[in-house]
Amino acid sequence: MTTRMYIKDYPRPQFVRDQWLNLNGEWDFRFDDGNIGERDNWPDSFPGDRKIQVPFTYETKASGIGEETFHPYVWYQRELDIPKEAEGKRVILHFQAVDYVAKVWINGVYVGRHQGGYAAFSFDITPYIAFGGANRLTVKAEDSQSCTQPRGKQRWIDDNFECFYVQTTGIWQTVWLEVVNESYIESVKMTPDLDRTSVRFEYQVEGDFGQAPLRLETRISFQGKPVKQFSAAIDRSWVRLDVDMRHEANGPWKLRAWSPQHPHLYDVEFVLYREDTIVDRVYSYFGMRKISIEKGKVLLNNTPIYQRLILDQGYWPDSHLTPPSEDALVEDIDKILAMGYNGVRKHMKIEDSRFLYWCDVKGLLVWSEMAATYEFNDEAVETFSNEWLEIVRQQYNHPSIITWVPFNESWGIPNILRDSRQQTFTEAIYHLTKTIDPNRPVVTNDGWEHTVSDIITLHDYEESGERFLARYSDKEAIVQSEIAFNNGKYAMAEGYEYRGQPIIVSEFGGIAFKTEKGWGYGNQVASEEEFIERFRKITQAIKAVDYICGYCYTQVTDVQQEVNGLLAPDRTPKIPLDVIRAINLS
Repeated sequence: MTTRMYIKDYPRPQFVRDQWLNLNGEWDFRFDDGNIGERDNWPDSFPGDRKIQVPFTYETKASGIGEETFHPYVWYQRELDIPKEAEGKRVILHFQAVDYVAKVWINGVYVGRHQGGYAAFSFDITPYIAFGGANRLTVKAEDSQSCTQPRGKQRWIDDNFECFYVQTTGIWQTVWLEVVNESYIESVKMTPDLDRTSVRFEYQVEGDFGQAPLRLETRISFQGKPVKQFSAAIDRSWVRLDVDMRHEANGPWKLRAWSPQHPHLYDVEFVLYREDTIVDRVYSYFGMRKISIEKGKVLLNNTPIYQRLILDQGYWPDSHLTPPSEDALVEDIDKILAMGYNGVRKHMKIEDSRFLYWCDVKGLLVWSEMAATYEFNDEAVETFSNEWLEIVRQQYNHPSIITWVPFNESWGIPNILRDSRQQTFTEAIYHLTKTIDPNRPVVTNDGWEHTVSDIITLHDYEESGERFLARYSDKEAIVQSEIAFNNGKYAMAEGYEYRGQPIIVSEFGGIAFKTEKGWGYGNQVASEEEFIERFRKITQAIKAVDYICGYCYTQVTDVQQEVNGLLAPDRTPKIPLDVIRAINLS
């Protein structure tokens, strides 16, 4: 019998081994503004002059430092005790996210580097480890204020401005360790096919295929009841199997589809054998669900779905981009659902994997959006493309993710309206994304100036419901770029035509109470009653336009100087949640 392996705080909950070591906590730390650490061999003799609480960055209060000044080079070190019993196995060091370049040493010996602030990465550190004793783990993080690196909402000047916030430098998600056998399961890509009631499994296995034969057994269950069990001989690193979910040995099995109303998940156990000996065991899950587009509608499991999304930037007062705890992630999801939203647009951030896990479990739809660059040149194209493809592969298995959003509001592609190079770049990213994942919609430039895109999304912070209805009364004028919205923007880039795609207002609202300490969109409101009235009228206006099939309200919480959240930074509701819920569901 297979049941889901849930371990609180486990950093990769869709691919779980029950033996792991959390390396979060106190590390030695030092700034290196002169970039002398490598020259002076800090990995061999680290002159740490303070402590930091990983995984919180030095800019945050939670780190124990709380200094917001930008430092381009920072160093970390801690000891690892690897037991003697692990000798003969592989030791894998995992980083869930380090912004922006990470370099790693073990016992003073260079292991490798990773570039990209939002993607997870790993190193096999076995050759560098002293088993049965203490080992030194040293990490150098390199950051910059360059606009060619994908930075999202992180500022690139010394002070916050507009909607850009304090930078995130260094380790900002969990660091952890696994010990595996010489042969182990590297990854499994799972693709459900609801119409054919089947699932495709694409396995990647590391190991010596010249020894005794390997066999991989897959056990699928639903709520503890066996559904399927099958095995395959593994004689190479990559194997693909298509599995029919319709029948089992005892007769037909009722397929359970995943949806917000019924977030059914199938649990999977992968067991790797060498002859009759288990050499690896991994626990996972998948959802049987289908996202498609027909006749200007987005369909979930072949039924049109109206998406009630809310913009979620994922910031906390004392820890910024890093969730203060797994419970904090669950609290956000529960409050979003309580307000009547069925999804989030995770804005300019690749969120912690535990967030996606709980979205899968609780049935919250997710638009996964890449952090933007802010210049367009060859370097930006390369850095963006490499990291985005890493992220799509890493997040692929989550059923809650129903849309990919690589670009937002022409950020990083500022001349896309007419520039053929920038237009071609978005087309290339669209098709590369579709190569890895042909099944989810891709929005290539959320907000306006679309090139090739599966959904046409519009950002419109109109305050008046009446004016909104008047502007959107003529659909053709909107989609043919005859009417400008949001300060002179048009739906389509030049040379591109509307082809019947679904239309979603993917940013609106942003209402703020009167304050001199921050900003919202449009005029600030003086009372709760004024807030509710404006919120109701603009939400109802959007829902009244028959060709609009969803919306995304800005936003869940206040973020630093941007004070237009439905919740305060500490997650206190500004408006009763049931009032927001009633308007959303009316």
